[in-house]
Amino acid sequence: MECYPELPPQNQFDEKVHIFSYEYLKCCIYLMGTQPSICTCTKKLYAKLMSSSQLLEDLLDHHGAKNSRKWYFYRELSAAVRHLSKAAYSQKHIFNRLPYYGIKDTEAFVALGNEVHSFLIRSLQKLAPVIIEEAARLEIPFPRETFSVVDFPRITTPFMLDPDIDDEEPSQKTENVVRVAAEFLNIVDTFDEIGIHEPVDPAEIQRMVPASVNEVEIRRHEMMVHNLQSSFDSYVVHGGFHKTNIKLKHLRGYFSVALHLLELTGRLLHFYERHLHDVGYKNVYKLTRDRMAGIIDPERLARYTINYGLYYTCFFMRQGKDLAQEVLRENIQKDTIKVGIPVKLGFHTRPSLLVAKIVQRYGGNVEMVVGDHRFDAGSVLDIQWAGGKIQKENIQEVVFTGDQRALRDIAILAGVNYGEDVMGTGVPLPKELSYLR
Repeated sequence: MECYPELPPQNQFDEKVHIFSYEYLKCCIYLMGTQPSICTCTKKLYAKLMSSSQLLEDLLDHHGAKNSRKWYFYRELSAAVRHLSKAAYSQKHIFNRLPYYGIKDTEAFVALGNEVHSFLIRSLQKLAPVIIEEAARLEIPFPRETFSVVDFPRITTPFMLDPDIDDEEPSQKTENVVRVAAEFLNIVDTFDEIGIHEPVDPAEIQRMVPASVNEVEIRRHEMMVHNLQSSFDSYVVHGGFHKTNIKLKHLRGYFSVALHLLELTGRLLHFYERHLHDVGYKNVYKLTRDRMAGIIDPERLARYTINYGLYYTCFFMRQGKDLAQEVLRENIQKDTIKVGIPVKLGFHTRPSLLVAKIVQRYGGNVEMVVGDHRFDAGSVLDIQWAGGKIQKENIQEVVFTGDQRALRDIAILAGVNYGEDVMGTGVPLPKELSYLR
């Protein structure tokens, strides 16, 4: 337990600010005297910037710096360092891991990534002298020691440890592979909703951010991809990849690079929305925002956020779609069921839509077999075409064949007359089909 019996509260605060500014200011001095290179801009440097700025920001927030004219700008500077260094850390991680992801044709991505990384480190370097000046104004003592390049070694070497754990891939159960591949496909569809299929011009970026593309939405997508990767690492491949099915390794590469791009995008969007975007505040908040925008170009930051972070996230997720479908087809368990048709009204819009939604949810192929004809059960139009034949020939039962998971739910749906009574009015669905509501 900390006690300051001999110090008044103001002095206690001043002492804590000096303590928690020490390594933070050491990093700033290091940045001011360093030329950016692969040796000087490392994950360890970004980790030190992240931790020291986080601790300082927490200290200042606890003591009300957001409401203090004297301390507000110093607090905002620490937040800027924290978010930019987190984004740079994610970018550096992508650089380190990209050769292991198995993704092809990445030249343009790497070139723009180098440009983004250069922007991030230059932005941190621009902030450093401003932070030092602000610390001097606040009479915060400067560190007596400084960091050197040897304090921030690179994390990578040419050496790899021998893969001497015998992994017979016991966790690669078919149902887990199928579940991950299907979830990947579902997530791809959510990225399609964002609608970024090519780089966006600056005027459109201004309209998008933060109206339709913002930190909240990106965090939601980031969590979905994070959960997907967690499921893969826990239930599909536990450990390394040296003996892993190459398709699974490459599939993980697509959503891994997307995850780290989303991390970068989320950090930069937070910084842009909270610290650079003009939301109409006046007085000290607007003055601070203007000062920050004078150090870090908001338009350039927004452009990199959308046309690098978000664009390539969508790009790689879409690029992995064919591979996910291939993995799904190779591992899916198939079956056949025979069920009745919707009583009285047949396969009109409601039952056709519900069946198609079930098939689309799982991502596997399912066919409706009517006599000698086969129809795509994932297509509402196809099911309704089949419905016409069923009605014309007075058929009472049909066969569904394909993805065992979808067939299970179709059988449940058929058991409640496809979700309607004989008059065509909707009825409550079983809890197993709650996703159709």
